[in-house]
Amino acid sequence: MQNKFAAVFAIFAGLSLPALAQAAPPAAGPGVLTQVMFFLPLILIFYFLLIRPQQQRAKKHKLMVENVKRGDSVVTSGGLIGKVTKVGDTEVTVELAENVRVRVIKAMVVEVRGKSEPVAAND
Repeated sequence: MQNKFAAVFAIFAGLSLPALAQAAPPAAGPGVLTQVMFFLPLILIFYFLLIRPQQQRAKKHKLMVENVKRGDSVVTSGGLIGKVTKVGDTEVTVELAENVRVRVIKAMVVEVRGKSEPVAAND
């Protein structure tokens, strides 16, 4: 019985030694320049489809918020529509109804309607 184990062990040991002694072939993958040329169009697509439009929207919103003045009709992010009665550095006071005034952070103003633009009717 021990002879069988010794013979099987010798066979497996003989088979595994040449496999360990062989060197692995060098990895032949794409070069760095090829990888950069692949990812560059993807980065440009992401920039023009996602990043640039978001930056333009943020710039437009910032300009709109900076130009809010007394008497403008505004819509807040909560959906409230009112008339601006006081403008501060970071806040505006909005009159929602007669003698109902709330302070709103300027960044939460979503839309500024001019003095002459009426609110749409619910017909």
